[in-house]
Amino acid sequence: MREPHSTLTDALLDPILERDPAGPRVTWYDDATGARIELSGLTLANWAAKTANLIRDEFALTPGARVAVLLPAHWQTAAVLLGCWWAGTEVVLSPDPDADLALVTPDRLDDADGVDEVAVLSLDAMGTPVRDLPVGVTDFATAVRVHGDQFLPGGFRAALDGMSVGEVLDAAKKSAALQGISAGDRVLSSASWDTAAELIDGYVAVLGVGASLVQVVNPDAAATEHRAETERVTVRR
Repeated sequence: MREPHSTLTDALLDPILERDPAGPRVTWYDDATGARIELSGLTLANWAAKTANLIRDEFALTPGARVAVLLPAHWQTAAVLLGCWWAGTEVVLSPDPDADLALVTPDRLDDADGVDEVAVLSLDAMGTPVRDLPVGVTDFATAVRVHGDQFLPGGFRAALDGMSVGEVLDAAKKSAALQGISAGDRVLSSASWDTAAELIDGYVAVLGVGASLVQVVNPDAAATEHRAETERVTVRR
């Protein structure tokens, strides 16, 4: 049996899965397209496990490897990050030619120059693959779906931009307190996750206290009040 909270993902998901696995945990809107995707804690964990298995079994990365996650604030990114941490890898949020793996959108392929392993995410809700990728580049949606939705972590080191698991959790706890976020809150946000501080404030802090996130991209100001009411938002960032 693994030790509790052996990875950042364990620390974030274990309390959620024990208390409310079926409740909404990440609700994602794109006001430009009208898309809405909602993930429960259990669904989030399943996709994170698939990602972790992909990282370990297909890319052969071990705990301590570095993964450049060059993705926007998105429901798939939410699961990918948890998968990276479950696999014991360190997430970096800027281009890094020394990374062992880069996870990018098609428009950011150039930011993965020099990285040995590259996987591209279309971020399509239906899992549409990215066509005409360069030789040696992996289509994430195609590769991840064949992997199992359970994962047994094997260790951890740095978690995010050189910060340890404990340091990230401490920063998340302080951030949640400053933002007035606590267990059971529904947090409405349109902030980016481009830096470690933004990711901790906008995502890790929310999960870390047992709250849930309503993340909006391309926000339509006219829709905000209705959305806050229908999603039972209690905190706005």
